[in-house]
Amino acid sequence: MEILKFEFAAGSSPTKKALVGCVGSGDLEILMQPSQTEKMSIHVVTSVDGSSKRWENLFERMFSDQAPPAVHIDIHDFGATPGVVRLRLEQAFEEVNGG
Repeated sequence: MEILKFEFAAGSSPTKKALVGCVGSGDLEILMQPSQTEKMSIHVVTSVDGSSKRWENLFERMFSDQAPPAVHIDIHDFGATPGVVRLRLEQAFEEVNGG
């Protein structure tokens, strides 16, 4: 098991929380909460050791073009593929933004 932490500059903070996905074989759970800072912080607990660079690359691709909302994200991963991670993050962002 590996614990990873990431931080990115962010825009405004949403007012809602979100919980998407479930921890199970090949999937993950994301809990997203408004942040009290002007940053987006991500805390990943993953069953896949040595995957830090993969997570970093995924987040940098997602957040390099626009400032994400100011949220704290807890991710509990059980070997999800990058496509599933992105899908779950997009679902959570949609929920906190009222979509």
